Amino acid sequence: MTAIADVSDRSIDQLLSLAGRTCVITGGARGLGRAIASRLMEAGANALIADLEAATGETAAVELTSQFQGRCLFSRTDVTDTTAVEALANLAVESFGGIDVWVNNAGVFPFRSLDEMDADTWDTVMAVNTRGVMLGAREAARHMTAAGRGGTIINIASTAGFRGVSPGLSAYVASKHAVRGLTRQLALELAPHAIRVLGIAPTYCVTEGNLLAAQEMGGTEVTGAEIAAMVSTPLGRVGVPDDVARAALFCASDMAMFMTGSTLLVDAAETA
Repeated sequence: MTAIADVSDRSIDQLLSLAGRTCVITGGARGLGRAIASRLMEAGANALIADLEAATGETAAVELTSQFQGRCLFSRTDVTDTTAVEALANLAVESFGGIDVWVNNAGVFPFRSLDEMDADTWDTVMAVNTRGVMLGAREAARHMTAAGRGGTIINIASTAGFRGVSPGLSAYVASKHAVRGLTRQLALELAPHAIRVLGIAPTYCVTEGNLLAAQEMGGTEVTGAEIAAMVSTPLGRVGVPDDVARAALFCASDMAMFMTGSTLLVDAAETA
């Protein structure tokens, strides 16, 4: 068994620093994933972002590298493809020497009422949102265990993993409940290797994906300002990607060294 380090003697700056560490972020080309990559790199990490959107991902990698001291690489990756996820993990090790943090962020959320739900749509949601998390966690854990220095796996869940939400999201809700359960189980399995597993459950945030989904539902283009005007929370505003990215930085850093198995709510009291 590899024990988690006691970091009581470290300063705040040391606890938050990710200098010299490598982070892999799936769904990292835009939205929550890009915001998470940005905060982790600001803390000193190198990053490998994975996404299906090649042009957007390549641009994000160039921009993030120019903004921070670390390097950011992009890999076009289908998180449902076992071989592709294995290749992504190998690329991180070959490019940066190891994997310290793996963020399973890629996800889909098509709207289908139960009477219109087809098996292909259900299977796609489960493949991306649940199978993709398992594959990413497995490959990260394999490399972290082999290296013998522990690490952190962060699974992006949702408040939909704690409750039912709007009609038409049964597959999404089921998948995010599964992510919470997987997070708890993997925390137990990987603890002997000093690998921490944490979940983050955001409420609705204004992202490119959510704007597109709103447009598809309403049939007209919707702006972030319009969404912000329509969505209210007890904290007085709608969520933005950096709200989630800051929580991810906390989980990835040594500030959360003695935490594993939890799913942190970033929900503006939605589930209170």
